[in-house]
Amino acid sequence: MSDSPLLVEHPEHDNPALLHHFATPEQQRNTASLGMWLFLATEVMFFGGMFCAYLVYRYWYYNEFAAGSRSLDIWLGTINTVVLICSSLTVALGVKAAQLGKRKQLVGLLLATLVFGVAFLGIKGIEWYQKYEEHHIPGHSFDVSDIIQNYPQIHIDPSHSQIYFSLYFAMTGLHALHMIVGIGIFAFLTYYSWKGKYGPEYYTPIENGGLYWHFVDIIWIYLFPLLYLIDRKPLR
Repeated sequence: MSDSPLLVEHPEHDNPALLHHFATPEQQRNTASLGMWLFLATEVMFFGGMFCAYLVYRYWYYNEFAAGSRSLDIWLGTINTVVLICSSLTVALGVKAAQLGKRKQLVGLLLATLVFGVAFLGIKGIEWYQKYEEHHIPGHSFDVSDIIQNYPQIHIDPSHSQIYFSLYFAMTGLHALHMIVGIGIFAFLTYYSWKGKYGPEYYTPIENGGLYWHFVDIIWIYLFPLLYLIDRKPLR
């Protein structure tokens, strides 16, 4: 009887997508998904601090935050919300197409997601430019005299208004940065989907990329009412 250890064959390692330190594709997929969820948990804490800061300052300086919110273009914000919801749909359908091995459909859905992502950034750029023209960007040229004239019935402190717009640009800017990263990820996924790398046997990158994209969309779903909607009631 040989003293050598019993060698167990793993036919799964014939799969080129299976890394050597995983026993099965399912183990690799579960590990990758766990890693993505842990990363998203850290992102939740990061954005959560900014949301808390916004709510605290809004409580302290309600008039300035309400007036600043009403100066935003609600129609551009609404259009961008619809754009991101549509992009989440194309991502979800793309994951399904990968699972079913529909390569052409997968590539088309990923391209549609990219178009929606670029459209969101373009619309956000238009909105930021409007704020630049109105001198609402915090800094040396910051000026909210137009907002003060619109609401003569309430006291508005320009320094407190600057806090609102600082948080507005910080939160939407950070979100836009995540969108840019997401577009880069999906450009990569689109290219390799076109090359036929992903299919029913291996679609983990598509699935995890979708998780990241959905997270970024959900952040906007919270930003939109917080920045644009909750202070739309008449000011006294």
